[in-house]
Amino acid sequence: MTLAPQNPDFEARVRDSFSRQSFMSTIGAELTRIAAGEAEIRVPYREDLCQQHGLFHGGLIGTIADNACGYASFSLMAAEHSVLTVEYKLNLLSPALGEALVARARVARAGRRLTVCSADVFVLQDDAEKLCATALGTFMTLENTSDHSLGTAAA
Repeated sequence: MTLAPQNPDFEARVRDSFSRQSFMSTIGAELTRIAAGEAEIRVPYREDLCQQHGLFHGGLIGTIADNACGYASFSLMAAEHSVLTVEYKLNLLSPALGEALVARARVARAGRRLTVCSADVFVLQDDAEKLCATALGTFMTLENTSDHSLGTAAA
């Protein structure tokens, strides 16, 4: 299935949005690939991103799956629209022990209001990839809404 972006400058817009996500910076995530309806995010191993067994934490896996799906969806949005996660489901398939995590997302269906996207998350070890999780998410189009801050938290 070929998906057509509504904004010819989608790649620059996605990369700009990703660069403003302080949480992605905190976890050391990198947007390694963006194409129309697709996104890839990589996170290198760090001990502080792991649970008590030394495996990448499931919350981290869910975070990069959600973000990769969100940016795959965002890549198809018109320049004046933004995107927000409605829901996602994550299946953890195997222990995430390795040198890095990579989430690869692709849009399954782009509607006017909702976009459905899936992601596979792989753990990298010794130049091999092992599928450790899969996710399915729904993302809503925020019509005529900037991708910049929607507000600030209450003090």
